[in-house]
Amino acid sequence: MRFSKMLLPTYKEDPAEAEAISHKLMIRAGLVRQLAAGLYIYLPLGLRVLKKVNAIIREEMNVIGGQEIIMPVLHPAEIWQQSGRWYDIGDEMFRLQDRTKRDMVLGMTHEEVVAWLASREIRSYRDLPQIWYQIQTKLRDEARPKGGVLRTREFLMKDSYSLDLDPEGLNLSYNLHYDAYCKIFHRCGVKYYAVESDPGMMGGAGAHEFMALSQAGEDEVSLCGNCGYAANVELANSQPLLVSSPAWNFEEVATPESRTIEEVCAYLGIDPRLTIKSLLLMGKDGPVMALVRGDQKLHEKKLRRLVGEFRPAHREEVQEHTGVEAGFLGPVGLAPGRNLPLIADVSLKQGIFVAGANREGYHLRGVVPGEHFAAKFADIHVAMSGDACPSCNSLLKVEKAIEIGNIFKLGTKYSLPLKALYLDRKGLEKPIVMGSYGIGPARIIAAAIEQSFDQDGIIFPLSLTPFDVHLLPVNLKQENVRQEAEKIYRKLSDANISALFDDREEAPGVKFKDADLIGIPLRLTISSKTLKDQMVEVKIRQTGEVHLVKLDQALSWVQDWINFHTKK
Repeated sequence: MRFSKMLLPTYKEDPAEAEAISHKLMIRAGLVRQLAAGLYIYLPLGLRVLKKVNAIIREEMNVIGGQEIIMPVLHPAEIWQQSGRWYDIGDEMFRLQDRTKRDMVLGMTHEEVVAWLASREIRSYRDLPQIWYQIQTKLRDEARPKGGVLRTREFLMKDSYSLDLDPEGLNLSYNLHYDAYCKIFHRCGVKYYAVESDPGMMGGAGAHEFMALSQAGEDEVSLCGNCGYAANVELANSQPLLVSSPAWNFEEVATPESRTIEEVCAYLGIDPRLTIKSLLLMGKDGPVMALVRGDQKLHEKKLRRLVGEFRPAHREEVQEHTGVEAGFLGPVGLAPGRNLPLIADVSLKQGIFVAGANREGYHLRGVVPGEHFAAKFADIHVAMSGDACPSCNSLLKVEKAIEIGNIFKLGTKYSLPLKALYLDRKGLEKPIVMGSYGIGPARIIAAAIEQSFDQDGIIFPLSLTPFDVHLLPVNLKQENVRQEAEKIYRKLSDANISALFDDREEAPGVKFKDADLIGIPLRLTISSKTLKDQMVEVKIRQTGEVHLVKLDQALSWVQDWINFHTKK
């Protein structure tokens, strides 16, 4: 492809609205353009990269027996109503009516459609197992689209679905997808972790997410470098490190105008780990008090599994239900008739603490859980860097990450309400056992860029690069430079090596800057200087290495380099 004929606009400066590195570089290098918030156009260069990702995905899905189909983006509301998600999903679902006032949905995902199809096409145990997949547009009404292609309202997704006879078959399909995903991300050159995750709105018995570490990520993962434990912080367990407790007597101490943990610790000169944070929450059955250590955060999802839906109590509700001003609430000595269910984090099982005294301007020092108050103990804290690994007690680290894929064991969550059934060997009807598996191709591109760039621009891995070679002649007005550049371009094309031929009449500095920005793995530079010795200069983008190669050996050198790095 000739640069002069290609829609390839590059920018020198970062776009003002961009924060993520991948967002900045995808705009600057001419991969994408933003139409509106969360809506992106893929320009020719970006589309070439996207097609590379999709090809890798298709190859690995076909290896595990996947059959590619295409399902509609527009769905009738009835199937979502049958599954219950019409009522469970909030404003992020695009809903509309057709001209006959029939309710419709723009698909966020396709579990309902697959179950509907299976209910009509699968009859017998002989028809199973099946794996169906598509690479299709999805739509989600994101409240705050950001991060470039990381969080959008319209996006491309590979979603696949396994249909099995029983949970054992589902486990096999799940493991096939797990292994296929590992191969896909490895081939795309993305460093990733497979972590335990919360099934969330998908439902089902189990789930994993594939996370690429990046400061642009909106998820956080808890990682142990010793045993390999890895989990999304939404699910992660940890053991907060203990701190030696002072030999305090049980007594009330004045803490005037000290309501927050920070204020109390500053006033008393103590470590936040020696305090109890008392949180009043309003549940469907009434108020509940949750207790976490002062340095910890309450993990709302973990607590919801124990008490159901809740919200933080307002200041006036704290006064109403406890008789105490917010900021001085504690688990010891609530007024008669004010007994509340207490759920305390496991980090409070041992130690002596400071807690609210249920009296304005005072706290209790020397509080011993189990002695001064009774509570149900559970893991309700958010795992943090520096906590101990739940598996081996080594220190955990919490890192930001981009979710690039997920896999779910759905079970019969969708097959039962949509009547996706089969006849077993005894002629009995049974529900199909389903799994759901998603990959975001655009997120793979963004993650690859986030993990491989420098101050000059993108450094594409060979597997994703839009072109294998960037052919850069200096001063095309010199006939010998133009002729040799044209010869090499033809040789590369004849050898099926894709090349971006920068045939623009631009200054060398402009061309070199664009080459580094775009990040194609090999740059071949031809100039009057190199031609004096019948040479071409080859620069490897990733390492910066420069080689002078004989003109008549340039093609074989490139072929050997590509073959070697393709096998790695």
